[in-house]
Amino acid sequence: MTSRGNTLLGAAFAVGAVVLLSGCGPSSGGDAKPATPTSTGSSLAEGAPSSYNPCNDVPQSVLDSEKLGMKSVAETDASGGVKWRGCRWVRSNGYGVSIRTTNLTVDVIRSRNFSEATEFTINGRRAISTRQFDGPFIKEACTVNVEMKGGSLEFNLNNPPSNRDTGSTDSCVLARGLAEKVVPSLPASA
Repeated sequence: MTSRGNTLLGAAFAVGAVVLLSGCGPSSGGDAKPATPTSTGSSLAEGAPSSYNPCNDVPQSVLDSEKLGMKSVAETDASGGVKWRGCRWVRSNGYGVSIRTTNLTVDVIRSRNFSEATEFTINGRRAISTRQFDGPFIKEACTVNVEMKGGSLEFNLNNPPSNRDTGSTDSCVLARGLAEKVVPSLPASA
């Protein structure tokens, strides 16, 4: 991947985090406050689930089948109490994805009313895919959250149309397909 491609990918992930965080709850006096409970009574857990470590637990066979390499840590603590723990991978001439645990639940994601929200199940777990960007990049990115105890496993995928190998495939199709390969590796207790 070129340095321009890495820069664009990094910018896209940063924009996705900003868009997601815009509804994560206020901060007062410099102290982060948890998001306001949703109408379903859900609130954010104190931390991202720790029963699965995407940096180590995503099966190598899945990474190989998707041609994902160039792993880097993708951990964030945001205002409003949102936390992400995991890693980012990039496919040369293809998409980039962050696979992270987060204390954002499927219900919290649903309550944000993101564009093109679609609910489904993967391996018996509730899941939701959303478009969290506005403007010209909306179709390039897709986020899939899969239910875990205390949050979800998040697949934040960016797939610009200029990518030779994957650019003609919808980013939500790619994100859901990847999630379907990874989720069976989650422990039943997670």
